[in-house]
Amino acid sequence: MRKLIGIVMCVVLWGCGADPFPKPKAYLSLNYPKKEFRKLPVKRPYQFDIPENTEIKDLPKQWLKIKYPALKASVDITYRPVQGNLRELLLESEKLVLEHTVKADNISYINYFNDETKVFGKLCEISGNAASQVQFHVTDSTKHFLKASLFFYAKPNYDSIYPAVEYIKKDMIRMMETCEWTTK
Repeated sequence: MRKLIGIVMCVVLWGCGADPFPKPKAYLSLNYPKKEFRKLPVKRPYQFDIPENTEIKDLPKQWLKIKYPALKASVDITYRPVQGNLRELLLESEKLVLEHTVKADNISYINYFNDETKVFGKLCEISGNAASQVQFHVTDSTKHFLKASLFFYAKPNYDSIYPAVEYIKKDMIRMMETCEWTTK
């Protein structure tokens, strides 16, 4: 009996350390490449900086796909000449953003103006499990209209892809800020 009491006392004293507390939440440790940029390597009516760690897929109609292989994502670039149809192009661009309202938690807009380069546009950020989390369009309002949309090659789970969205969103902002029209 003494042995049993001794064992119980040892277990009780050994188990009476610090007060238990819940462990802190763990976060995924994601490492993204350092940002380095280069000019778009293909001839287009537009020009902007793109990240070094991307691949370019040349498409018909002056369109492009800027691929992020490590992130399983792409920024799809569509270009259309303005031919008296600017209102139609702007409405179409807005419609493509609003199609995500079914899955979106929020849609926020940032207007962009650069009088020097004649580049005017809007960046749209779509939070939630939408198909595209970031889109922008830019135009000179007379000849050029360019639209960019971010897509991931997986079913969207906003919590999981959020760090990648933020990483690529900065690249898309750089694309807007460095956009120039190569044909006047």
